[in-house]
Amino acid sequence: QGFLYTAPIREQGNIYKPNNKMMADELSEKAVRDVHTKEIDLVNRDPKHLNDDVVKIDFEDVIAEPEGTHSFDGIWKASFTTFTVTKYWFYRLLSAIFGIPMALIWGIYFAILSFLHIWAVVPCIRSYLIEIQCISRVYSICIHTFCDPLFEAIGKMFSSIRATVRKEI
Repeated sequence: QGFLYTAPIREQGNIYKPNNKMMADELSEKAVRDVHTKEIDLVNRDPKHLNDDVVKIDFEDVIAEPEGTHSFDGIWKASFTTFTVTKYWFYRLLSAIFGIPMALIWGIYFAILSFLHIWAVVPCIRSYLIEIQCISRVYSICIHTFCDPLFEAIGKMFSSIRATVRKEI
């Protein structure tokens, strides 16, 4: 009343000030959840395709018999089964034994890497850029003071030179 324009009010409100109780409860429930855990996909365990070109190795990628050199069919089937089952179960065994310790080691490594990046690398780069900015201004003043007049004089000297190209036959 008295205003030319009033902002539309969403039925659900916004994420900062929800209008309805269901949205408020949903937000408080999200806030209570642990920030460091999230839902993981147990089916697609490589959603960013990090290992597509490295570890997708099947029997046919390692062992192949060309035309004219075939073993017995039973041997070929048994070899395929042995390779596949061994690879599958040995990977499971190795990941059961070393998976958690390796996750611990990689977690520590990336924590150290993040710490160094945040607390050492970026501040060093920022301070270097601040220092180099001061030096670049001094350098720029020196260039403009000494080189600009020199190059202007040389340019004026050579500006009166005219070149003509004639083709004589």
